[in-house]
Amino acid sequence: MKKTAIIYCEGNFGTMDGKIANGLVRNSKKYSIVGVIDSTKVNLNAGEVLEGKKNNIPIYESLEHIVATLSPLPDLFIYGIAPAQAFLKKDERDIILTAMKMGMDIINPLHEFFTDDEEFTKYALRFGVTLHDIRKPLPSKDLHIFSGRIIDIKTPIIAVLGTDGAVGKRTTSVILEAALVARGYTVSFVATGQTGLIQGAKYGVAIDAMPLQFMIGEIENEIMKAYNQDNPDIIIVEGQGALSHPGYVSSCGILRGSRPGAVIVQHPPKREFLGDFSFMKMPTVNSEIELIEKFADTMVIAVTINHENMTELEVDNVVVEYEEKLKIPTTDVLLHGCDKLITSILEAFPQLEKRITPLESVLIN
Repeated sequence: MKKTAIIYCEGNFGTMDGKIANGLVRNSKKYSIVGVIDSTKVNLNAGEVLEGKKNNIPIYESLEHIVATLSPLPDLFIYGIAPAQAFLKKDERDIILTAMKMGMDIINPLHEFFTDDEEFTKYALRFGVTLHDIRKPLPSKDLHIFSGRIIDIKTPIIAVLGTDGAVGKRTTSVILEAALVARGYTVSFVATGQTGLIQGAKYGVAIDAMPLQFMIGEIENEIMKAYNQDNPDIIIVEGQGALSHPGYVSSCGILRGSRPGAVIVQHPPKREFLGDFSFMKMPTVNSEIELIEKFADTMVIAVTINHENMTELEVDNVVVEYEEKLKIPTTDVLLHGCDKLITSILEAFPQLEKRITPLESVLIN
């Protein structure tokens, strides 16, 4: 059985900085999510906040609220916020210490490593709990530099990149993976950030916390593991940040390390400024596509829309506009699914044979 987990996301659930909690509520292969802590949305259900329809994950006012409501208590406490500063506030430290007192293991996605914190490690030892630093890299002796092995891979590799951080690259990747599996393909998903790893991705590494010397090699190594162990039809690589972003180099490492034959670009049309850099305007989707195709030997085969602050009519209008201007398929996978993406993939990689779904097999037989 999956271990149960509560996600702390005070004041941020459903927002850009709450992307870890958002992602885990939408998809969690590793843990059973039993609630979210966010006092600003306590009268709502987690599904209502994200999708406009209820799921089985309630929102709680506080850790004390959970203690008074849930029995037994969750096995794990997940810090579900991705703040720009990447460090805990004093009151958040106190909440995590309280969770340890209650016997919960701690999942930490921050750059601030709890296993290096004297107070946290003392509490963990005292109360018999485990601290998991998701972003903490292996010792340098265990990391990899680029080897070139990936050059010989014939399996189609698709990277889902974007025009900013927290635009839905991982969400689109996970939904596309499921859609391709439903069509009969064997798919390996390679996570490159903390949320994908917490969700339970079989392959991946949090690249933004490791020495740059090893970033490209570690991505290549994860793809090679997926290739050798799964023999997949398709490999999907999660993007981070944006190639054009002034503060991140993650997309550069992903393009170099994964050498994708095709790229899907995720874009939020209504976002005017970069998420954590509000003094800088967003790039256009067209400029990002041009940059990607100039930087790497690849092609952008589709655009996916992040519909934040958009009506469904506005999404439909943008889809038409982008397809006319860019001459490539455009869709919103949360609203319209992945049919256009799969068609684009099959056109880009004609060696992929169309599979027959199990349901179609039953009908034929």
